[in-house]
Amino acid sequence: MGFMDSVKGLVNKGKDYASKNPDKADQFIEKVGDQVDGRTGGKYTQHVDKAQDAARQHLGTTDNPAPGAQPGPGGEPGPEGGPGPEAQPDPRQP
Repeated sequence: MGFMDSVKGLVNKGKDYASKNPDKADQFIEKVGDQVDGRTGGKYTQHVDKAQDAARQHLGTTDNPAPGAQPGPGGEPGPEGGPGPEAQPDPRQP
């Protein structure tokens, strides 16, 4: 068994665990993101959030929004998959 076979086996075990325990998997993803944000001083929060969303979608621990949909402040996509009407610009952006 090669290295890549071992990695694939671990990934499959992780997916299996996530499918059986979606709440715990989501908590882990959130905790890791918070750690990264803390260590980088929040400098890459937007990128960390995208990575968290990608991980959740890949593991199937969350509902998959339409491609390109951006959640509004309440976490729900607005009309046409864009931000909700009450969306405010991110104050962290220059």
